[in-house]
Amino acid sequence: QVQLVESGGGLVQPGNSLRLSCVASRSARSMFSICTMTWWRQAPGKQRELVATITRGDSTTGGGVTNYTDSVKGRFAISRDNAKNAVHLQMNRLKPEDTAVYYCNADCSWMGNYWGQGTQVTVSS
Repeated sequence: QVQLVESGGGLVQPGNSLRLSCVASRSARSMFSICTMTWWRQAPGKQRELVATITRGDSTTGGGVTNYTDSVKGRFAISRDNAKNAVHLQMNRLKPEDTAVYYCNADCSWMGNYWGQGTQVTVSS
């Protein structure tokens, strides 16, 4: 059983920054390091969108291989800290179009796939 809790959302003006965090439950301590972690977002009236991905970190990949959707490239950065069962999303130069509920996901292969409850990000003047 894995539980994910997101935090760090809020209301900001365009051009400002936020840092989202996703922390896995203590029960996930032994499996977190092998999970591919992703951030998704869903705006009102739109489908859920994959925002950023970071693969497992190991001796080959280090901190993991990252990927981003085109609309956030150069502005967002995903990172992970396996020792703390955590993944983060640094969001810079935020735009109104970034407004959405942001969700953390853990794909842990045969051990399961898990979602957090979401955190609201609102970018508005």
